[in-house]
Amino acid sequence: MTQPAAPITPEAIRDDLTLSGLNLIGQALSIFDADLRLAVANRQYQAMFDLPDALTRPGTHFEDTIRYLARRGEYGRVQDPESAVALRVAQARTFQPHYFERERADGRWVAVEGAPLTQGGWVTVYTDITDIKRQEQLLRARSDALSEQVLLNAERLAAANRKLAATNAALSEAQRILTRTEARTRQVTEMVPAHIAHMDAQLRYTFSNRRLPVVFPGAAGNIVGLTLEEALGAATARTLRPYMERALAGDPQVFEITHPTSGRRIRIALTPDRDGQGVYILSTDVSAEVQSREALAHAARRNLAARLTSGMAHDFGNLLTIILGLQARLAARDLPADAAEDVQATLAAARRGASLLDRLAQITGAREPALEPTDLPALLDDLAVLARPSLAEGTRLDLAVALPPGQLLLDPGALQDSLLNLVLNANAAMTAPGVITLKARRSGDWLELSVGDTGPGFTPEALTRATEPFFTTKKGQGSGLGLSMVYDQTKMVGGTMRLSNGPRGAQVMLRLPWRPVTRRMVLLVEDDDLIRAQVRDQLTGLGHAVIEAASLSEARALTDLPDLGVILSDIQLGDGLGVEMARVAPGGVPLILMTSLPPGDPLRDLAPGPVLTKPFSQARLAAALSALRPSAEETP
Repeated sequence: MTQPAAPITPEAIRDDLTLSGLNLIGQALSIFDADLRLAVANRQYQAMFDLPDALTRPGTHFEDTIRYLARRGEYGRVQDPESAVALRVAQARTFQPHYFERERADGRWVAVEGAPLTQGGWVTVYTDITDIKRQEQLLRARSDALSEQVLLNAERLAAANRKLAATNAALSEAQRILTRTEARTRQVTEMVPAHIAHMDAQLRYTFSNRRLPVVFPGAAGNIVGLTLEEALGAATARTLRPYMERALAGDPQVFEITHPTSGRRIRIALTPDRDGQGVYILSTDVSAEVQSREALAHAARRNLAARLTSGMAHDFGNLLTIILGLQARLAARDLPADAAEDVQATLAAARRGASLLDRLAQITGAREPALEPTDLPALLDDLAVLARPSLAEGTRLDLAVALPPGQLLLDPGALQDSLLNLVLNANAAMTAPGVITLKARRSGDWLELSVGDTGPGFTPEALTRATEPFFTTKKGQGSGLGLSMVYDQTKMVGGTMRLSNGPRGAQVMLRLPWRPVTRRMVLLVEDDDLIRAQVRDQLTGLGHAVIEAASLSEARALTDLPDLGVILSDIQLGDGLGVEMARVAPGGVPLILMTSLPPGDPLRDLAPGPVLTKPFSQARLAAALSALRPSAEETP
């Protein structure tokens, strides 16, 4: 069966028309970009210099072409070909206009005219002037004897010159159009909030709109000429290579990956080019989209759990209260040993039911994080002390903590609950004896906490559904709320959770924002005594030193304190506006404003920096302070 033809796009038509037009020009033409790679060449270019196909494809290095011509004798006898190549490449990198005529190895003459492009690189026109040179030699040799022939040849030469001038004018116009088109294309692609690139069959970049660092933080901006590994690192390259190979084989690819360094979710589309010698790449940061999608899905599951449980939670709580009361009365009596054991078992089951109700309330109710300065290694040590007695006999809990010194802003209660839940889940999933490993380290702007075990790992269904409320693989022994709560608590502080199977068992990775505690001296400016006292307590609870001012004039007198680290001021003060503190504060001291005014109020628009809406929690205040860049004098 005949395969359907590929769709013809306007871009493809324009490209074909451009190349067809260049092929109609009598002269040879080549265009190299700012990285000395071939962008466009017509057929005459290949024919004039008898170049192989490999040296006429887009992306070919200028140096490779010069080396090929030098070794073939194009520039005459050269004692050191590599030095000659290096000299010509160095001259090319200056991107200066040039015109010269030279005799080739086969005796023919060529005129070379080059002009730089506005975006870097140049366009070069090569004209065979052998006939003109022969006419000039003939005129010099026989001008006296062949005066009539000289006149005829002069006429022919004049005609040739006119034709050449017309052709050069056409080439100048083509050069102008190509330059303008290239500049416009470059400007448009660099405005796109995505990375657009082209890669050849050797997985080397031949084009980039310089937006790679926007999508992959830490990557270089100018990657043309670099390989996949050189541009993105070995880890990301290993992930991308299978998709690249399938795209080079003609199979378009659309997929998502998690950037290992930044934790961003990246969607990548690969489209094979028409000649099968490379692939076009479109990379977009979809982290916000994925998080919103996950949050909506999880919120829907939480709402379902709330609807299912809210109707019976009250009655169930009353029943548990009655059961606990009756069993407590029975436990106080002098009962036979077997009866007393049954009573204790019933009490334990009832208490577990009450705990389950509390967990349902937490998963369906709103809760703000309680960020506070936390000694994470100490918290993990305490966690190990709590968890080890509950582990199966022979099972070991190992800690691998590699953190720089200093406290972090964390929700210690929620974090310890989450990690304890993961450790106990791992213990339940393994056959003793086993090993549970809790690791903590910094990775860029993230705190990474992972819990791994030596058990059988997650099932495919668990990898997909483990964070759903009530999903469990414990066959009646679990509520199915543990991982869902861990997920909620992690998302609440701006983190991510990832489930995977490693070489030895299951692994859960939590990534939380890296918020080091930087202790500052804070100038607190607030004319309401009660609010000032409340905010002062929040600041001191976060470990900051506080200097208080009840008015704008009082605050102005305190701005010259030598260790002042930040100013926290109300927008509306009795004797002026808090925004004036930005004018009188020493250089480099940041200003955070607070107000009860609603968003959109004109006074809020005057704020030069962040604005906290009253009332705010200690966690929101901590997040605003941690977002400030510490000065050189401040130490964690």
